[in-house]
Amino acid sequence: MPQATLKYDLSDPDDFVAHLRAIKSLDMALAIWDIVHNTKKSLHRTIGETDLSPDDVIDEVYKKIYEILDDHNIDSEELII
Repeated sequence: MPQATLKYDLSDPDDFVAHLRAIKSLDMALAIWDIVHNTKKSLHRTIGETDLSPDDVIDEVYKKIYEILDDHNIDSEELII
């Protein structure tokens, strides 16, 4: 059976971030899936019931994206340094 071993020097800042990205990959994939498959429906219901301006709609979209990232423990600041 093929195997792979990844090694990181966690005292090296670049390796530390690479390790963090690797261990967060499933969380990131789940967040992306949630954004792609669930967000449109929920935002359509939320926004459709209001008279929001275009700027407010954009704010609502980003608020939802940040909420999903938070739900999946994704902090883009720590993954992109």
